[in-house]
Parts: sequence; structure tokens; C-alpha cells
Amino acid sequence: MLPSQRIRNIVPEGLSDGWGVFMKAREMIAQGQSVIELTIGEHDIKTAPDILQAMQRSAKDGHTGYAPVPGTQGLREIVAAHHQTQAQVPTSAENVLITPGAQAALFAAHLAACNPHDKALYIDPYYTTYPGMLRALSLNPVAIAAKASDGFQPNGASLNAAAQGAASLLINSPNNPTGVVYGQETLEIIADTCREHDLWLISDEVYASQVWSGRHITPRSLPGMKERSLIVGSMSKSHAMTGSRIGWVIGPEDIIAKLSDLATVSNYGVVGFIQDAAEYALHLGSSAFISVSAPFERRRKLALEILKEFPQINVIPPQGAMYLMLDIRSTGLNGEAFANALLEQRKIAVMPGESFGAAAAGHIRVAMTVEDALFSKALKSLCDFATNLASK
Repeated sequence: MLPSQRIRNIVPEGLSDGWGVFMKAREMIAQGQSVIELTIGEHDIKTAPDILQAMQRSAKDGHTGYAPVPGTQGLREIVAAHHQTQAQVPTSAENVLITPGAQAALFAAHLAACNPHDKALYIDPYYTTYPGMLRALSLNPVAIAAKASDGFQPNGASLNAAAQGAASLLINSPNNPTGVVYGQETLEIIADTCREHDLWLISDEVYASQVWSGRHITPRSLPGMKERSLIVGSMSKSHAMTGSRIGWVIGPEDIIAKLSDLATVSNYGVVGFIQDAAEYALHLGSSAFISVSAPFERRRKLALEILKEFPQINVIPPQGAMYLMLDIRSTGLNGEAFANALLEQRKIAVMPGESFGAAAAGHIRVAMTVEDALFSKALKSLCDFATNLASK
């Protein structure tokens, strides 16, 4: 018996899922080798003790059974209030569905926006799960290149050319993997495209709390976009709650009601004590996510100082998120070959740019997710390795 075509098509035969170097590094660590991991977006700090205590209190108080499917009222209200403050768009609990993480929110949002075999657009470079997720939904994924020469910002001509006959457009700002933040001009171009071609806009905003330059703008705040935008957020990056799997979709009330129907027949809600901990964390205000994001802002500054010493390695300074996207084409290697060689020879693990799409070819993504001294040491070793290759 064969599995369904849908399941087989998530990662078609002969196509990499982008995680090869990461898995190789983990195998080396399991064998007892010392590897510095600069791969995934996992904080080197853990969930704050007071958030864990709130989680424990809730569980001890008995909130371990079935929770309301669209989310607890308290959490939906604080998510709505937080978004309304940031976006200056009226938002209520009825505009919010709580999901088991942002990945589930992205899946649900596309299921709401698209029919089977619809053309679903996304920007390249992209978070590595995007195309597989779209294929899992039996959609037709179409990538729109945002080139390094354009600062990894999508342009209107490319958007309009791809938008013909499409149902949705997925964007991610602040962006993983590039660290680019879409400004007002870019977002207005995106909004114009969505209005002109009658697209749903699905905006992945999980890094909204990590902005180092400029400011985060949610496209739901732009004219004519409130009723065609689905906003995805989570507690993972803002509060170092990656394993808690707590996220949300914000959108029109009628769509959220239908997504509640979806949750009823899929995950049937999110465990209550996790929701209570998330509600507690959001009530702490900006101080909570500032303390979580501060190490990445600090390491960004360290990295940009180090990179000044290595002119053969180009970088577009990240405006947000916890990553550096380094251009290593001067070495003569593509991102995958460079990442494998770096792992084998320097025991430093990074993600190849090719894991995030064709527009990131010849680059590597470096996660700033180890303590400062080790990060500086690893980055200097990486840059030295690249410079030696480039000089041959």
C-alpha cells in the first residue's frame, strides 16, 4: 500500500527538505563531537521562570482538560488588545483563533484562503517549511524572488506578474532567513497587488518583537487590507516559548468562526495551562519580550563589527529577527557546499542559503543563538574559513 499523493508530495522524491546540514550536525553531536550550532532559531535562554510558574499554577488548579476550541477568552482578548495597540485596527477576541504554534496557524490560514490546486504565492527567500506546507494542502506553490541585489525586498513587477490567477500571498516580516523588515513602501506595493488581484494576504509576523532598524508594520493596518489579511503570530520567538506550541491567527470574524470549525475536527483546541501561561506572559507587557530579544540585538552589533574585518563576506545588515544572511559566493562554493565544509573542518553548523530558496543561493544563514563569547568565536572562525577559501 502506498501513502496518499498529498503526503508523498510534501517532500517530493529527489527534492531536499533543506534540513540536511542540521541533521548531520545533530548526528555528529550524538557521536560525542563538539559542534557549535548556529542553525535553528532556538533561543539559548529558556522560557522565563515566572511564565513556567504560571503554567504550573494553572495545571495544578486543574486546567488540564479540554479548553475552548477557539482559545480561552482571556488569551484571545489579550492577543486582540496587543494587536490593536500595534496595528491601530479595531480587533476583538472574535478576530482571534488560538492554535498549537504558528506553523499550525499558517496551515489553517491557507486552508481558509485557498481551494485545492489554487496558486499560492510566497516570497523567496522563505522559511524552509513554506513550500512543503503548501504542497501538503494540495496547493500550487509559486515562489516570487526577492533578490539580494534588491536588499531581499520584493518588487512590484515580480509580484504582479506572479499574482495573475493566484488565491493568496504569504509574506514574512521581519523575515526569516534574511532579517529584512518590509517598510511602508514595500508593504504598500504588496497591498496594491493583493487588492488589484483579489488575493488573501497571509502575514507571518512571529518576529514582530525583534526589530533592530525601522519599525514593524502589519499589513492589516493598510487601507482595504483588514478584510483580506490573515495575521499569524506566536509566543515562540517573543517569549522563548518554542516548545509550548502556542500561536494564533487574526482575521475577519466570519473566517475565524470557520477556522474554529477546522480546529474542532483537527487539534480540538490547545491545552489550557499553556494558554494561561501565554496570557500571563502577554500581560507582562513589553519588558518580557525586550529581555528575550536583547541578546540578538547585542549579537547583531557584535557581528557587524566582526564582519568589518572580512570585506570578502557581504552582508545586508539584518533589520530584525535572530539571523545573519552572509553572502559567501566569493569562496567559489554554493551555500550547501560551504556549510558542509565548515561543519567538517571547523565543527560549526549553519544553514545553507539554498534551504530557503533559489534567491538565497550562495549564502548561508547564521543563527545568533549561542552566548556572546562563543558566538563571536564561531563567527570569526567562519569568516576566517571563508576568507581562506576566497583567497585560493
